[in-house]
Formats: sequence, C-alpha cells, structure tokens
Amino acid sequence: MSAAEGPLVVGVDTSTQSTKALVVDAATGQVVASGQAPHTVSSGTGRESDPRQWWDALCEALRQCGDAAHEAAAVSIGGQQHGLVTLDERGEPVRPALLWNDVRSAPQARRLIEELGGPKAWAERTGSVPGPSFTVTKWAWLAEHEPEAVRATRAVRLPHDYLTERLTGQGTTDRGDASGTGWWASGTEAYDEETLAHVGLDPAMLPRVVRPGEVAGTVRDSHDLPFSKGTLVAPGTGDNAAAALGLGLRPGAPVLSLGTSGTVYAVSRRRPADPTGTVAGFADAHGDWLPLACTLNCTLAVDRVAALLGLDREAVEPTGVTLLPYLDGERTPNLPGASGLLHGLRHDTTAGQLLQAAYDGAVHSLLGALDLVLDADADRSVPLLLIGGGARGRAWQETVRRLSGRAVQVPEAKELVALGAAAQAAGLLTGEDPAAVARRWNTAAGPVLDAVERDDETLERIAGVLSDAAPLLERSTDDR
Repeated sequence: MSAAEGPLVVGVDTSTQSTKALVVDAATGQVVASGQAPHTVSSGTGRESDPRQWWDALCEALRQCGDAAHEAAAVSIGGQQHGLVTLDERGEPVRPALLWNDVRSAPQARRLIEELGGPKAWAERTGSVPGPSFTVTKWAWLAEHEPEAVRATRAVRLPHDYLTERLTGQGTTDRGDASGTGWWASGTEAYDEETLAHVGLDPAMLPRVVRPGEVAGTVRDSHDLPFSKGTLVAPGTGDNAAAALGLGLRPGAPVLSLGTSGTVYAVSRRRPADPTGTVAGFADAHGDWLPLACTLNCTLAVDRVAALLGLDREAVEPTGVTLLPYLDGERTPNLPGASGLLHGLRHDTTAGQLLQAAYDGAVHSLLGALDLVLDADADRSVPLLLIGGGARGRAWQETVRRLSGRAVQVPEAKELVALGAAAQAAGLLTGEDPAAVARRWNTAAGPVLDAVERDDETLERIAGVLSDAAPLLERSTDDR
C-alpha cells in the first residue's frame, strides 16, 4: 500500500445483502483498504433484517480495513433506501426492519394515496406517489398489523440513519434519503405535518435533516469501532444518491444501475413530480434532484432463472420468447402482487432463449422509464452509464445496448455507493462539493460501447404481452 497523499476518509455502503467499507485517500481517490461482511434477509412474504446485523457487519468490515480505518478523519454512511427501523427508549430495535423490497404494504399504499388527495396531490407535495417500498406505507402496515410494536416505538429511522446514530449518538438523516419516506415534502424540504398526523407518527420521533455539507456529528467515545473519538461524521444518504455522488454526476447524464433492484436516474435542477408514480421525485445529496425509477426484479431475478435452467448467467441465445421476471412482485410497472410470466414457449425453445428473455424483460422495465427520468432538453447522445453488480456482465451489457440503442459506458470504479459516501466525507474536510471530489478522482472513467440499432421488435413484443396480461398480473395481487 502506497503512502496516502491526503487525509483518509471512510465510505460505507450498507446494502440489502452486505455492508462494505472503503478507506480512501481524500487527495487522490485511491482505495487504500476495504472490508465487507454479510447480513441476512428473511424469505417468505416479507423482507426483513435485524438492524443489529448491519452494525455487526460494519464493525467486521472496518476490522478488515485494519489501521487505515483508525486513521480516517471523516466517515459517511450510504445505505439502502426506504427501510423502516423502529427503536425503543433504549435505542434498540423493536422488531426487524421492514426493507425496501417488502411489498406487504401495497394495500396501505393504495389507501394512503386515496385518503390524502390522490396521485397528483402526492406528487406535488412529496415529489412521488408512494408505492409499497416507501417508508410511510410500511409504518401504516405496522400500525395495522402490529400495533404493539408501534406503541413500543420511540424513534423511527432509515437504515443509514441507524448506523450514523450509533456512531454519533444523534438522530440525523439527509434530504436524499428523507425524500424516499413519503413524509418529507419536496416543495418545503421539511417533514409534512399532514401526512405524519394522518398515519399517527409524532414528528419528534424522526431524525433531524442535516443539510448538504453540514457535519452530522462526531464519533462518540462509547463505541466499539476503530475510529478515533471526534472523527467527523457526514450526513450520509441513500444508496442511489450516494452512487450519483460517486460518479460525480452532472445534470442530464443517465444512469442505469443493475443490482438486486434495477434503477434508472439522472441529476436534475428541476424538482420532479410525476403523478403516474413511475418516477420517484427524490432529492439528491448536494442540493439538486434525482428523478428515479426502480424495479424490484433485476440481477437476482435473472440469476434465479439461470439457476432454474442450470445455465451459466452468460449462456444466452437470441430469442422470440417473452418472460416478465416479476418474481418478487414489481414496482415498475406497479404490480406488487404479480409473479413471473412466460409467453411464447415452443417445442424448439432452448434454455438459452429463455434466459435471454429474462434479461430482456428486466431491461425493458427500466428503459421504459428512462425518458420519463430525463429532462425534456437532455442530450440523448450522452452515453448511458451502466453500474451495479451486473454492469460487467456481457449479457447485461449487450441487452442494454440492443434495447436502448444508446452508447453504454461502464465505469471501471467499483463500489460507487461507498465511493460516493467517501466523497461526501472528503467534502467535509476540503469544503468541496462531493460530486466535484468524485470528478477529481475520475471515478466515471471506463470503456464506452458504441451504440447499436435499437431492437424495436423485441420492445414492442414485450410491451404487447405486458398489456395483454395486465388483468392477470393485477389479479395476482395479494391484499394481505
């Protein structure tokens, strides 16, 4: 490990499946140490995790970083969005956290939309029409199904808030992650009293929203992490906003992220408000906006299909089959109770063709929202930035190129969420915009794959099957 040129910072990505930590040289962006530890997610109808596992995983990831973590001058936590963390009077979890991909609150989402003015009113107030991923719907579900847990709750946090609070002892969040709750108003950039009153949530139970560039706190004395007391703690943010920082994203540059969930987003100067609910009008982590569309089924769904077929994930063949891989319900399109659907199976259909159909179905959902995410005046010739766990897969790259008709750039930097968090921490030390820090680190550099002719035939076929099957997919909804 070469000697660092500047102070060291730590960036953390606490995601659905694991927590990763990077120790980064603030001057150069060089990663000087890293660590990672897993956590578990329940299976079945719900998706839950014990927040204490996130803390244990953070401790283990930092332990793997060795002395470099202890030398860090600042730290920031990027984390999975939307999760509902309920804490008691001792700061201990009342129950496991309800995660972003837990769709049991679909009935509550529909009711809240209706009871508080309809989709247009929600979009104007909060920037988004809440689906079952949004935290407000999970709180409503909890109040209905586990009122004793609600009565025991003294503080409500998001996943990144929980870890930040354990570092500093103070309840804080940021505008990027708060904008995914459903109870933060994008117009006023404050908690929405009407929404909170409607769902019976006391604003005093929520964390303070720290502004971009503000110090959230310092590492306290009574903790078991390898940080020095007084180490600066940045506001942190949600994972997509952190990745946008990690790319040094400028307005109009589109991003397609291939992970457990799939997302498309871009930074915008304009506050978004989509009454259809396709685009979530999130805030970003440095004062602008991050219109975003998300699918629940991306790399895990395609990998599951590959496993069922006994194939390597790259063993695809050209196909005319349609597979909608909605294995966990779906968010885009909004079909929370749907399951996967296969159409066009023939005697001569091969396993490789079925696997390619799964890729096509997953990418179709994301690209369908891309034009809605981008501002009307965005330059459509700008390459599509492909990130996330699937971005380096040949089958993913070629499917995105073929179905988008756009040039595709694959950044060489890995762990962009943790890098974005590290850039935010570095910004506390240098006074820079974290996105400018990431651009200085050249994190978006990577090969550009030329555009190919868009495969309109496949796009139209999938859209037709989706339209024809809509009654069946909607009828699958389970109103638990």
